[in-house]
Amino acid sequence: MMEGLELPTITNHMPDLLATDEAWWANVRALYDLDDAVVMLDNGYWGAMARPVLQAYQQATATVNAGNAWFGRRAFPPLLEQARTHLAEVLGVHADEIVLTRGATEAMQVLIGGYNRLAPGDTVLYADTDYDSMISAMRWLHARRGVAAQRIVLPEPFDHDSIVEAYRQALQRYPRTRLLLLTQVNHRNGMQLPVAEIAALARAAGAEVVLDAAHGIGQVDTPLRALGVDFVGINLHKWIGAPVGMGAIYVRRGRVRDLDPYMGEADDDRIDTRIHTGTVNFAACMALPVALDLHQRIGVANKRARLLYLRNLWLDALRDEVGVQLLASADPRLSSAIAAFRLRGQTTLADTTATAEQMVRQSGVFVVPRDGLASGACLRVTPGIFSTPAQMAALVGAVRAALG
Repeated sequence: MMEGLELPTITNHMPDLLATDEAWWANVRALYDLDDAVVMLDNGYWGAMARPVLQAYQQATATVNAGNAWFGRRAFPPLLEQARTHLAEVLGVHADEIVLTRGATEAMQVLIGGYNRLAPGDTVLYADTDYDSMISAMRWLHARRGVAAQRIVLPEPFDHDSIVEAYRQALQRYPRTRLLLLTQVNHRNGMQLPVAEIAALARAAGAEVVLDAAHGIGQVDTPLRALGVDFVGINLHKWIGAPVGMGAIYVRRGRVRDLDPYMGEADDDRIDTRIHTGTVNFAACMALPVALDLHQRIGVANKRARLLYLRNLWLDALRDEVGVQLLASADPRLSSAIAAFRLRGQTTLADTTATAEQMVRQSGVFVVPRDGLASGACLRVTPGIFSTPAQMAALVGAVRAALG
């Protein structure tokens, strides 16, 4: 076991049972130095580094600073390659299919902007649940590639069949669709898409999928290759717990040339030629393997089970509150750590922001307003693996207090 990862052995290998083992998860929580100024339920922004990762990051910063350019030019390149190889192993892909980025937004902008199999008159599709920066990139393809960018609205409340049907109908309505943006787990209401099914529909319709997995990798236990997608943007500082400013691009072998080279880079089959971030955060890259080790030590299936358990605690408690509209599905196939709600009648960003401020002021509970859904604004709730049932109870109390 790596130094600092002082977790007891998992004797119960059933994630759903481990999810309720408060003693075991208290050991996980003890790995984090967390500020308790508020009940922090915005863990979808980024995931706090566990102490072993923070210590590795701090030590790496000192090493880089002391060694300066001599370290950066001579010692760092193999360490960077080790980090990439380690990430590829965790994801179950080849190292030459992965390149590190500064986050999922940069990764997705490279994939969307660089995708070169589009012709004037083609259509690209995105949904109201997709991330704002990715939506902007899809719209920008009109100027860059001469395509039509079309928005679809996903049903609410949502269920598996209605979501798949919404994409099926969209592909039929726009038969010239050649690129489809999918968000594995969206940042607004936390819905997890049935990516593999929708990707199969897209392929049958002659369309390619580019997948935003910023909130998927690290908390969804579906192997990357099982998603059936060749282009994926990944975040490593959310659910993997790497230092802030870490992400990755996955491009399946044989598909690199379907992306433009990055600003004059060589047009060859190396994924590295599709992005050039300049001088990277040496220390963050060096700490990434420690974050990956802890991620594997806890186990993605165990993370997912714990996060869904915490999510369901607050959702179930508020399900019969007539003044609360829950934006979440009871179907575990569509569920993630993230879920959302709104007080009935509050659909504007101003209203939800005011309610969020009221919850902090009255109850010390921190959730965040999100805008962009066709149905209106909402309040997003995101526990982390270090969150507790008591914090979920505090959230329920805060919502009830906001109802008056």
